Amino acid sequence: MAVQVKTSQALSALNLTPLIDVVFLLLVFFLVASRLSEEDRKLDVVLPSAGSAQPMTAEPREIIVSVDQTGKFFLDAKVVTDRELKSILERAVADNPVRQSVIIRGDRRAPFQYVVTVMDLCNQSGISNYSVTTAEGS
Repeated sequence: MAVQVKTSQALSALNLTPLIDVVFLLLVFFLVASRLSEEDRKLDVVLPSAGSAQPMTAEPREIIVSVDQTGKFFLDAKVVTDRELKSILERAVADNPVRQSVIIRGDRRAPFQYVVTVMDLCNQSGISNYSVTTAEGS
């Protein structure tokens, strides 16, 4: 006795719509996540080198302030003045008073006074957890 298998009904019962929805959502998630992770690294800032530098790992609540060689302050790839930066830091401390941290990315060609200005603004805003980023080098 021969067994008959109906192949046309097996393919018609398979519904691919939920699978396509999941793949589309994953694609959107990874596109958005990759765009946000590169946004703060777009500026052409040459970091000074240090022998004991560690790779930069960003915590979710960190604020990254970049200083270019002319002394301009950048926050989220936008130029801000020192007064605007201070108000942004004060708002961040109000939202997260205990664990607010700031990473300062200063161009090595810039006078160090600009980096010290950002450190001073952090101190005035009540942020004691700030660090200056360096590039790994010899």
